Amino acid sequence: MTVRGIRILNEVRLILAEDTRTSAFLLKHYNIGVHMESHHKYNEHRAVERIAEKILMGMDIALISDAGTPGISDPGFLLVRECLEKGIEVETLPGATAFVPALVNSGFPMDRFCFEGFLPIKKGRQKRLTELSTEERTIIFYESPYRLVKTLKQMALLFGEEREASVSREITKLHEENNRGTLASLAIHYEKHEPKGEIVLVVKGASRLKPEKLDK
Repeated sequence: MTVRGIRILNEVRLILAEDTRTSAFLLKHYNIGVHMESHHKYNEHRAVERIAEKILMGMDIALISDAGTPGISDPGFLLVRECLEKGIEVETLPGATAFVPALVNSGFPMDRFCFEGFLPIKKGRQKRLTELSTEERTIIFYESPYRLVKTLKQMALLFGEEREASVSREITKLHEENNRGTLASLAIHYEKHEPKGEIVLVVKGASRLKPEKLDK
């Protein structure tokens, strides 16, 4: 949390929170008494136009998420798009984003990378992984702890068991953990040690094939 973030949250008239119960602890810690309303994936589609109209009428509104940055695998994109379409200025304050420290911790190349967020749970999952198997950039995923082992096994099958990867758990939180190894070894590890919390999976890009030297 930045000093600027605390100031802005104190100055607005309304705070939109992914879960008001979770955010209440944050606001209480910083003595912020601004009114909150829920803004999550189940109500954002029908709420964005109403919120934008409030801003147009002169109300300053802030959006926060439970963890990470709004819009990055969290509610936020629809509201930002609605505001921009109505000519409303959107100001984004920097804060914690789990995939950035996970990428740095991985030790894999950071000059070029792609962020995939959450993979499809069922339909399109195999196809997407097959497409990414030849991606040469470092690849970043968010994953549920309940699907992590399945994902690692699928990647080991499609990317190769020896492809290197890094699993970061609970980034920036009290029980942060980073494990590195091959896709196969990480799958075995998490079969024995059930993962918990929010997971970031970073996979090293596919090796570039060096062209064979032409005979002179």
